[in-house]
Amino acid sequence: TEPRVLTEIDGPIAYVWLNRPDKLNGVDLELIEELIAAAEALKGNRQIRAVVLQGKGRSFCAGLDFAAAFKNKRRVARFFFAGPRAVNTFQKVIAIWRDLPVPVIAVVHGHCYGAGLQLAAGADFRFTTPDATWSILEAKWGLVPDMAGTVPFGELLPADVAMRLAMTGESFTGERAAELGLASGVSTDPLKDALALIELIVERSPDSVAATKQLMYATRHGSVRSAYRLERRLQTRMFKSKNTAIARKAGAAKETPVFGPRTFGS
Repeated sequence: TEPRVLTEIDGPIAYVWLNRPDKLNGVDLELIEELIAAAEALKGNRQIRAVVLQGKGRSFCAGLDFAAAFKNKRRVARFFFAGPRAVNTFQKVIAIWRDLPVPVIAVVHGHCYGAGLQLAAGADFRFTTPDATWSILEAKWGLVPDMAGTVPFGELLPADVAMRLAMTGESFTGERAAELGLASGVSTDPLKDALALIELIVERSPDSVAATKQLMYATRHGSVRSAYRLERRLQTRMFKSKNTAIARKAGAAKETPVFGPRTFGS
Protein backbone atom coordinates (compact mmCIF):
# COMPACT_ATOMS: atom_id res chain seq x y z
CA THR A 1 0.00 0.00 0.00
CA GLU A 2 1.30 3.43 -0.95
CA PRO A 3 1.86 5.79 1.98
CA ARG A 4 -0.74 8.52 2.08
CA VAL A 5 1.82 11.13 3.09
CA LEU A 6 5.31 11.51 1.68
CA THR A 7 8.09 13.54 3.31
CA GLU A 8 11.37 14.55 1.72
CA ILE A 9 14.00 16.74 3.33
CA ASP A 10 16.16 18.74 0.95
CA GLY A 11 18.68 20.86 2.84
CA PRO A 12 16.77 23.25 5.10
CA ILE A 13 13.36 22.50 3.55
CA ALA A 14 10.97 19.65 4.36
CA TYR A 15 8.54 18.84 1.56
CA VAL A 16 5.34 17.09 2.66
CA TRP A 17 2.94 15.73 0.03
CA LEU A 18 -0.59 14.39 0.36
CA ASN A 19 -0.36 11.20 -1.65
CA ARG A 20 -3.79 10.01 -2.77
CA PRO A 21 -3.72 11.46 -6.30
CA ASP A 22 -6.33 9.01 -7.60
CA LYS A 23 -8.75 10.41 -5.00
CA LEU A 24 -7.67 14.04 -5.51
CA ASN A 25 -5.93 13.66 -2.13
CA GLY A 26 -9.23 13.18 -0.37
CA VAL A 27 -8.74 12.85 3.38
CA ASP A 28 -9.36 9.53 5.09
CA LEU A 29 -8.44 8.46 8.62
CA GLU A 30 -5.12 6.94 7.57
CA LEU A 31 -4.07 10.16 5.85
CA ILE A 32 -4.92 12.10 9.01
CA GLU A 33 -2.76 9.80 11.13
CA GLU A 34 0.13 9.97 8.67
CA LEU A 35 -0.04 13.77 8.44
CA ILE A 36 0.08 14.08 12.23
CA ALA A 37 3.01 11.66 12.38
CA ALA A 38 4.85 13.64 9.70
CA ALA A 39 4.37 16.90 11.59
CA GLU A 40 5.48 15.37 14.89
CA ALA A 41 8.63 13.98 13.26
CA LEU A 42 9.48 17.37 11.75
CA LYS A 43 8.82 19.19 15.01
CA GLY A 44 11.90 17.64 16.58
CA ASN A 45 14.18 18.29 13.59
CA ARG A 46 16.26 21.34 14.50
CA GLN A 47 18.00 21.48 11.11
CA ILE A 48 14.98 22.26 8.93
CA ARG A 49 13.99 25.88 8.38
CA ALA A 50 10.64 25.55 6.59
CA VAL A 51 7.94 23.08 5.57
CA VAL A 52 6.17 23.05 2.20
CA LEU A 53 2.77 21.28 2.06
CA GLN A 54 1.63 20.08 -1.36
CA GLY A 55 -0.66 17.57 -3.03
CA LYS A 56 0.38 14.95 -5.54
CA GLY A 57 -1.45 14.81 -8.84
CA ARG A 58 -4.13 17.21 -10.06
CA SER A 59 -5.19 18.71 -6.74
CA PHE A 60 -4.02 19.97 -3.40
CA CYS A 61 -6.88 18.30 -1.53
CA ALA A 62 -10.54 17.78 -2.47
CA GLY A 63 -11.67 17.49 1.16
CA LEU A 64 -12.84 14.62 3.33
CA ASP A 65 -13.31 11.28 1.56
CA PHE A 66 -16.57 10.34 3.32
CA ALA A 67 -16.83 6.85 1.81
CA ALA A 68 -13.34 5.88 2.96
CA ALA A 69 -13.32 7.75 6.25
CA PHE A 70 -16.67 6.44 7.52
CA LYS A 71 -16.08 2.74 6.86
CA ASN A 72 -15.35 2.36 10.57
CA LYS A 73 -17.78 4.57 12.47
CA ARG A 74 -16.34 3.62 15.87
CA ARG A 75 -12.94 4.81 14.75
CA VAL A 76 -14.47 8.06 13.49
CA ALA A 77 -16.05 8.52 16.91
CA ARG A 78 -12.65 8.05 18.57
CA PHE A 79 -11.14 10.65 16.24
CA PHE A 80 -13.95 13.06 17.07
CA PHE A 81 -13.82 12.63 20.86
CA ALA A 82 -11.57 15.21 22.53
CA GLY A 83 -11.98 14.23 26.18
CA PRO A 84 -9.80 16.42 28.41
CA ARG A 85 -7.61 17.41 25.48
CA ALA A 86 -7.94 20.81 23.81
CA VAL A 87 -8.33 19.28 20.32
CA ASN A 88 -9.59 16.03 18.86
CA THR A 89 -7.75 14.11 16.14
CA PHE A 90 -9.65 15.81 13.30
CA GLN A 91 -8.61 19.20 14.69
CA LYS A 92 -5.06 18.18 15.56
CA VAL A 93 -4.19 17.39 11.94
CA ILE A 94 -4.69 21.08 11.14
CA ALA A 95 -3.63 22.73 14.40
CA ILE A 96 -0.33 20.86 14.65
CA TRP A 97 1.20 22.78 11.74
CA ARG A 98 0.73 26.04 13.64
CA ASP A 99 2.68 24.50 16.54
CA LEU A 100 5.74 23.71 14.43
CA PRO A 101 8.61 26.12 15.26
CA VAL A 102 9.28 26.77 11.55
CA PRO A 103 7.15 28.46 8.88
CA VAL A 104 4.75 26.14 7.06
CA ILE A 105 3.74 27.06 3.51
CA ALA A 106 0.85 25.46 1.62
CA VAL A 107 1.23 25.34 -2.17
CA VAL A 108 -2.24 25.00 -3.68
CA HIS A 109 -3.37 23.85 -7.11
CA GLY A 110 -6.49 22.17 -8.47
CA HIS A 111 -9.07 21.54 -5.75
CA CYS A 112 -8.81 23.05 -2.28
CA TYR A 113 -12.06 21.97 -0.65
CA GLY A 114 -13.32 21.44 2.88
CA ALA A 115 -10.66 19.68 4.92
CA GLY A 116 -8.11 20.70 2.30
CA LEU A 117 -8.95 24.36 2.66
CA GLN A 118 -8.75 24.05 6.45
CA LEU A 119 -5.31 22.43 6.08
CA ALA A 120 -4.16 25.27 3.83
CA ALA A 121 -5.55 27.84 6.26
CA GLY A 122 -3.70 26.14 9.10
CA ALA A 123 -0.39 26.78 7.35
CA ASP A 124 1.40 30.07 8.00
CA PHE A 125 1.38 31.07 4.32
CA ARG A 126 -0.60 29.94 1.27
CA PHE A 127 0.47 30.34 -2.36
CA THR A 128 -1.97 29.27 -5.06
CA THR A 129 -2.43 29.04 -8.80
CA PRO A 130 -5.02 31.53 -10.10
CA ASP A 131 -7.25 28.77 -11.47
CA ALA A 132 -7.32 26.62 -8.33
CA THR A 133 -10.83 26.10 -6.93
CA TRP A 134 -11.37 26.85 -3.25
CA SER A 135 -14.46 26.13 -1.13
CA ILE A 136 -15.45 25.74 2.51
CA LEU A 137 -17.41 22.80 1.25
CA GLU A 138 -18.83 21.50 4.55
CA ALA A 139 -22.01 23.53 3.97
CA LYS A 140 -22.86 21.29 1.00
CA TRP A 141 -23.16 18.32 3.36
CA GLY A 142 -25.07 20.20 6.07
CA LEU A 143 -21.99 20.49 8.26
CA VAL A 144 -19.77 23.17 9.76
CA PRO A 145 -15.97 23.37 9.34
CA ASP A 146 -14.79 21.38 12.36
CA MET A 147 -11.09 20.64 11.74
CA ALA A 148 -9.71 23.72 13.52
CA GLY A 149 -10.11 25.82 10.38
CA THR A 150 -12.46 28.33 11.95
CA VAL A 151 -9.60 29.86 13.95
CA PRO A 152 -7.49 30.86 10.92
CA PHE A 153 -10.65 31.76 8.97
CA GLY A 154 -11.44 34.29 11.67
CA GLU A 155 -7.90 35.65 11.55
CA LEU A 156 -7.64 35.92 7.78
CA LEU A 157 -11.13 37.01 6.74
CA PRO A 158 -13.66 39.67 7.79
CA ALA A 159 -16.45 38.10 9.84
CA ASP A 160 -19.12 38.53 7.18
CA VAL A 161 -16.92 37.06 4.45
CA ALA A 162 -15.97 34.03 6.56
CA MET A 163 -19.62 33.52 7.49
CA ARG A 164 -20.83 33.76 3.91
CA LEU A 165 -18.26 31.27 2.62
CA ALA A 166 -18.95 28.83 5.47
CA MET A 167 -22.75 29.15 5.11
CA THR A 168 -22.92 28.81 1.33
CA GLY A 169 -19.99 26.56 0.46
CA GLU A 170 -19.66 28.59 -2.74
CA SER A 171 -16.50 28.00 -4.75
CA PHE A 172 -14.01 30.68 -5.73
CA THR A 173 -10.75 30.82 -7.63
CA GLY A 174 -7.25 31.04 -6.25
CA GLU A 175 -7.11 34.56 -7.62
CA ARG A 176 -10.18 35.45 -5.55
CA ALA A 177 -8.67 33.73 -2.50
CA ALA A 178 -5.72 36.11 -2.75
CA GLU A 179 -8.02 39.12 -3.12
CA LEU A 180 -9.87 38.07 0.03
CA GLY A 181 -6.61 37.63 1.96
CA LEU A 182 -7.10 33.89 2.35
CA ALA A 183 -4.14 33.19 0.06
CA SER A 184 -0.80 34.90 0.64
CA GLY A 185 -0.03 35.11 -3.07
CA VAL A 186 -1.16 33.91 -6.48
CA SER A 187 0.86 32.93 -9.55
CA THR A 188 1.18 30.22 -12.16
CA ASP A 189 4.17 28.84 -10.20
CA PRO A 190 3.22 29.02 -6.51
CA LEU A 191 6.06 26.72 -5.47
CA LYS A 192 8.54 29.23 -6.86
CA ASP A 193 6.91 31.93 -4.72
CA ALA A 194 7.07 29.70 -1.65
CA LEU A 195 10.76 29.01 -2.19
CA ALA A 196 11.47 32.71 -2.70
CA LEU A 197 9.91 33.44 0.69
CA ILE A 198 11.87 30.63 2.32
CA GLU A 199 15.06 32.05 0.83
CA LEU A 200 14.38 35.30 2.69
CA ILE A 201 13.47 33.54 5.94
CA VAL A 202 16.59 31.36 6.10
CA GLU A 203 18.71 34.52 6.10
CA ARG A 204 17.43 35.14 9.63
CA SER A 205 18.13 33.34 12.89
CA PRO A 206 16.12 30.11 13.18
CA ASP A 207 15.52 30.97 16.82
CA SER A 208 14.04 34.41 16.15
CA VAL A 209 11.89 32.96 13.36
CA ALA A 210 10.52 30.28 15.71
CA ALA A 211 9.95 32.80 18.50
CA THR A 212 8.25 35.23 16.10
CA LYS A 213 5.81 32.55 14.95
CA GLN A 214 4.94 31.73 18.55
CA LEU A 215 4.58 35.40 19.42
CA MET A 216 2.31 36.22 16.47
CA TYR A 217 -0.11 33.37 17.17
CA ALA A 218 -0.09 33.65 20.95
CA THR A 219 -0.92 37.36 21.00
CA ARG A 220 -3.80 37.31 18.51
CA HIS A 221 -6.45 36.26 20.99
CA GLY A 222 -4.99 37.14 24.38
CA SER A 223 -4.98 40.31 26.43
CA VAL A 224 -2.63 43.22 25.78
CA ARG A 225 -0.95 42.60 29.12
CA SER A 226 -0.25 38.94 28.30
CA ALA A 227 1.09 39.98 24.86
CA TYR A 228 3.57 42.39 26.45
CA ARG A 229 4.61 39.72 28.95
CA LEU A 230 5.23 37.17 26.20
CA GLU A 231 7.23 39.72 24.18
CA ARG A 232 9.57 40.23 27.16
CA ARG A 233 9.93 36.50 27.83
CA LEU A 234 10.73 35.62 24.23
CA GLN A 235 13.13 38.53 23.80
CA THR A 236 15.03 37.42 26.89
CA ARG A 237 15.43 34.01 25.26
CA MET A 238 16.65 35.64 22.05
CA PHE A 239 19.29 37.67 23.92
CA LYS A 240 20.73 34.38 25.19
CA SER A 241 20.63 32.57 21.83
CA LYS A 242 23.91 31.73 20.08
CA ASN A 243 22.20 32.39 16.75
CA THR A 244 21.39 35.92 17.89
CA ALA A 245 25.08 36.50 18.54
CA ILE A 246 25.86 35.14 15.08
CA ALA A 247 23.30 37.50 13.50
CA ARG A 248 24.64 40.54 15.34
CA LYS A 249 28.26 39.76 14.50
CA ALA A 250 27.51 39.18 10.82
CA GLY A 251 25.37 42.30 10.65
CA ALA A 252 28.11 44.47 12.13
CA ALA A 253 30.63 43.02 9.68
CA LYS A 254 28.17 43.23 6.77
CA GLU A 255 28.60 39.53 6.15
CA THR A 256 26.11 36.73 5.48
CA PRO A 257 25.40 34.92 8.77
CA VAL A 258 25.94 31.18 9.01
CA PHE A 259 23.55 29.97 11.69
CA GLY A 260 23.75 26.89 13.83
CA PRO A 261 20.82 24.55 14.47
CA ARG A 262 17.66 26.00 15.94
CA THR A 263 17.83 26.11 19.74
CA PHE A 264 14.35 27.55 20.40
CA GLY A 265 11.15 25.54 20.23
CA SER A 266 10.58 21.85 20.83
